Amino acid sequence: MRMRIGVYAVALASLLGLGACTTNPTTGRSQFNALSVQEEVAIGTQGKPEMIREYGGEVARADLRQYVAEVGMRLVETTAADDPALLELPWEFTLLNSDVVNAFALPGGKVFMSRGLAQMMTNEAQLAGVLGHEIGHVTARHVNDRYARQMGAQLGVGLLGVLLGGTAGGGDLANIAGNVAQISLVSYDRSQEIESDALGMRYMARAGYNPAGQKQVMQILAGLAKDQQRNDIMSTHPHPEERIEVIERALQTEYASTQGNAEFILGEDRFRQRFLSKLTLAYPDAGASRLARSRDELGPIGACSFVYGHAIGYGCTCKTCGH
Repeated sequence: MRMRIGVYAVALASLLGLGACTTNPTTGRSQFNALSVQEEVAIGTQGKPEMIREYGGEVARADLRQYVAEVGMRLVETTAADDPALLELPWEFTLLNSDVVNAFALPGGKVFMSRGLAQMMTNEAQLAGVLGHEIGHVTARHVNDRYARQMGAQLGVGLLGVLLGGTAGGGDLANIAGNVAQISLVSYDRSQEIESDALGMRYMARAGYNPAGQKQVMQILAGLAKDQQRNDIMSTHPHPEERIEVIERALQTEYASTQGNAEFILGEDRFRQRFLSKLTLAYPDAGASRLARSRDELGPIGACSFVYGHAIGYGCTCKTCGH
């Protein structure tokens, strides 16, 4: 028993002593570093392939993936105003080929959004709102915070079990860290969600987007929340009504100068032409039909366009494979 107490005491001391408390330049909060930035990057890099497999792979069209990445990186560039080191993260934006409505981020700069969510949007500012929110989870290091709490709780349970004469059922530190990427797919708490909304609006405004797009995203989520059968983004991004109220206050105060200001765009036309019309035509059975107004607007289709040609009704032939 003394040996088990010693093991847990050493582990708890490591948790409290080896990780340093620093001030996050983005949030201004003091933060316990249960994970180093290098560990966060490694977790995100290792977890990305599994997340892509779990959600059915990436959307096939390179132009759609590139569009999402462009908007994402436009927001990332604004994070340097808070912390230049954030630009050194290996940021990647993945458009998942899934009807499930969801978006999430792994630590270290890996951001994911589903096709199902993208098809519910009507402008580029909404896209920026979703991506900015997920970037905020990364820059605020929310997975680190959740991991620190989980780690401390499991160590505490293990130590308590030993003191009460039981066994250390909580597992060792390696087991605690084994599924850390899954923390990104469970619900964040209220304060983390609101903080990410605020950071997303910060990045949007800096990039020239109307931060009202963030409110519009929350209104989409509020509509989804009414469907009790849904098991998608509402399981990872709760509290839409409360978040709308917080965002509305910010729009009336901190971001009042952006409202009715032509310098801060929603980008409806650009979103429709470069993204939504092409996405809808590529996946015509995935939701409400919002088709391109012309064949030219569809644009070139990379890889094999056989399925697209038949779905669209143009009868086109793929220049790559001849189908």
